[in-house]
Amino acid sequence: MSENGGGGTDPRVSARPRTVSVAALLCGVQGVVVAGLGAVLLALALFGDAEDLAQAVTGALTVLVLAALPLAAGHGLWRLRRWSRGPAVVMQLLALPVAFTLLGSGRLWPLAAVALGVSAVAVLACLVNPTATAALGVGPREV
Repeated sequence: MSENGGGGTDPRVSARPRTVSVAALLCGVQGVVVAGLGAVLLALALFGDAEDLAQAVTGALTVLVLAALPLAAGHGLWRLRRWSRGPAVVMQLLALPVAFTLLGSGRLWPLAAVALGVSAVAVLACLVNPTATAALGVGPREV
């Protein structure tokens, strides 16, 4: 049985605007990437030559926990849950200074910075779109 009480699917999901779908998918990808980074950090902490093992493991576990927010927001957006827009917007606003900071790093980090920055701006653009706000029920209230 579905959430709307009937035997079929939620009618709002079939009417999900493309902007919400794109935002949900990008949030999901961001969450998976952050979880992957957390897993790599944890593996390096456990099997590498960490100077302070407790600090390295704590940092890796923190990154893994932080991956839950974009994953939950993406899942909520996909299911057109009103609550999901706030966490998604906050995560993107937090991602922008992180992307800016990564630009000054060496190796492949500037490439990651561009990907993070572009995806954050894309999610924000999708979520402020009037069709997205209306679908999520966060648009202006009628009196």
